[in-house]
Amino acid sequence: MAGKGKRGRTIREDIDRLADYPLAEAVKMVKQRAQAKFDETIEVAVNLGVDPRHADQMVRGMVQLPHGTGKSVRVAVFAKEQKADEAREAGADLVGADDLAAKVQAGEIEFDRCVATPDMMAVVGKLGKILGPRGLMPNPKLGTVTPDVAEAVRAAKGGQVEFRVEKAGIVHAGVGKASFSEEALLENVKAFVGAISKAKPSGAKGTFMKRVALSSTMGAGVRIDVASMNE
Repeated sequence: MAGKGKRGRTIREDIDRLADYPLAEAVKMVKQRAQAKFDETIEVAVNLGVDPRHADQMVRGMVQLPHGTGKSVRVAVFAKEQKADEAREAGADLVGADDLAAKVQAGEIEFDRCVATPDMMAVVGKLGKILGPRGLMPNPKLGTVTPDVAEAVRAAKGGQVEFRVEKAGIVHAGVGKASFSEEALLENVKAFVGAISKAKPSGAKGTFMKRVALSSTMGAGVRIDVASMNE
């Protein structure tokens, strides 16, 4: 326990929990303190001035991180015939129609992203109560209901991240690994926060982006100066 306490103090050393640091400095601090025996995920949390209970204040979207997430993503595709073949060639992990739906209904959800062709939504729609709560329901606004399943699969495999504001007004996501260079993490964070900024809903009033914090899986959070995102 003593060792764990010492490690915790080392991680938090020299971090002012109330200060807002320039983005580049925050990235450096978090990366240096990611000292676990595994490659920690670098996470961003953004506190927004919205109430997602109102439809006109919902914040949701997709963003392609320039350097990927460092995570292996398993993609399932609901498609038939030629589109199914295109999905397999693009690297989809699971491809099917009614057979894939039966697996989902049986609780066999062995994927992180779900894509469907428009003609398969009659089948996928019946899985809404299972896929919806897990954030896996295909959505045309997010590009996961599309006839171009090959591109959707490549995007998901290449570092595309979905974001959605939670009840408390917070959006968070993994934007890389501790093993990434500072420059790669910097660019990924900017891409993620930039996408949230562009997704500002019409009903948002006052300050939209209140606070942004960066952390690693086992590390302390470091608050970022929002203005430094544009530098």
